[in-house]
Amino acid sequence: MSNYGRSRVKVPASTANLGPGFDTLGMALSLYAWIEMEEAAETVFYLHGDEMNGLPRDKSNLLYQVAQLVFAEAGVSVPELSISMYSEIPLTRGLGSSASAIVGALAAANALIGSPLSHAKLFDMASALEKHPDNVGASLFGGIITAVWDGEHADYIRIEPPTELEVLVVIPEFELSTSKARGVLPREVSVSDAVYNISRTSLLTAALSTGRLDLIGRAMQDRLHQPYRAPLVPGMEKLLAEAPDHGALGIALSGAGPTLLCLVDRNESRKGELEAFLKESMLAQGITARTCWLLPDTSGVTAERLERNGMQKESFLDMIKGELRP
Repeated sequence: MSNYGRSRVKVPASTANLGPGFDTLGMALSLYAWIEMEEAAETVFYLHGDEMNGLPRDKSNLLYQVAQLVFAEAGVSVPELSISMYSEIPLTRGLGSSASAIVGALAAANALIGSPLSHAKLFDMASALEKHPDNVGASLFGGIITAVWDGEHADYIRIEPPTELEVLVVIPEFELSTSKARGVLPREVSVSDAVYNISRTSLLTAALSTGRLDLIGRAMQDRLHQPYRAPLVPGMEKLLAEAPDHGALGIALSGAGPTLLCLVDRNESRKGELEAFLKESMLAQGITARTCWLLPDTSGVTAERLERNGMQKESFLDMIKGELRP
């Protein structure tokens, strides 16, 4: 074995689209996954937390596969890895769980071998794996990301989130695969619907850039994907229509769903009312859901290179437990 030591990363969840910015806008959120990676004599996984249940613990694991792409790009060989992971990010709920795993694995593998690859290169690799740049860009760079992807290269601009912005998500207790959510979308759209979304995406990007929270509600309207996905999430139409009446600046399906995301002014006095409205509306449809108050994450993925671990694997959990959500 070579002497690469080990690496540890912390990577945020993300939300994509923010309503009209389909496959274009993303925002990092204060839910996290932690990954530790170390060269080993044989590949072994330590996957912690309920969100890790059922994931493969062999070389078919996404983390291992992504790490090998980094090593190949850098021209090094690290065939056997010890990988530890803990995640707060729920799987297949529209909060970027796959994007955070991809970005986390890219950053951990890159840090392990001395960070030869730039963030721009990692962004291109992540976009190629995820097939769109919004979630991976948000998890990589933090803040709000507007990005384009041409199939080979991703360009982006990062927007610092307005300081008054808070996020409330309502997470239904059922999974919705991205492939199923994409499968209900029409193959063609009208010019009027295209203009509707382009204008609102432009307005939303400008509103977020300049802190014009008063424009967010109108700017988050969408005709390209949410009307078609609404039947997949019972209660969604009511929430989209009425959440602003209970204190939300605006509301949108988070990514492919089923989670819905409200942008809220942190000085809003009706936060409890909004939270109750979201839960009760879901429950009226027979759907159990949990709510979670989050902030925009502004750091993106953070990576550090550490000495080899001579301690027991419990030390990974010991070192992150102070950062976990209560």
